[in-house]
Amino acid sequence: MADWPGDATQEHTTFGHLTRGQLMARVHSKGNKTTEARLIGLLRSSKITGWRRHQRIFGRPDFVWPKKKLAVFVDGCFWHGHGCGKNLSPQTNSKAWEIKLRRNQKRDRLVTKTLRVMGWRVVRIWECELRTGPKSNRRIKNALGG
Repeated sequence: MADWPGDATQEHTTFGHLTRGQLMARVHSKGNKTTEARLIGLLRSSKITGWRRHQRIFGRPDFVWPKKKLAVFVDGCFWHGHGCGKNLSPQTNSKAWEIKLRRNQKRDRLVTKTLRVMGWRVVRIWECELRTGPKSNRRIKNALGG
């Protein structure tokens, strides 16, 4: 990330003799498996069927109903800049984090707009909304037309 302060190839960490860049290269994303698993449980408990995951369409939605052309994204509150209590402001490198989160929001808007132009309906569910399962399921059911 070019806007990030410091030099990751030179900065050493407290993890042995690894530089910051070497350490971060070893960190692999696990995706948003916990939020997706929570939504899967909610969908199954409400008997909402027909969804698929890992479909190769623009924006890589978390859940897709191909026949209904519905794409559902489960957005993490921190990573996508939601205004709830989970969206904490980082104290270290705050400017760089602000840039990163704004870029994520811009990409989210582009993905939503592009999918809609392609004829898809798009539902975005915030991570914090998963606690109120019926609301999330209602939004999906409405988008499915029933």
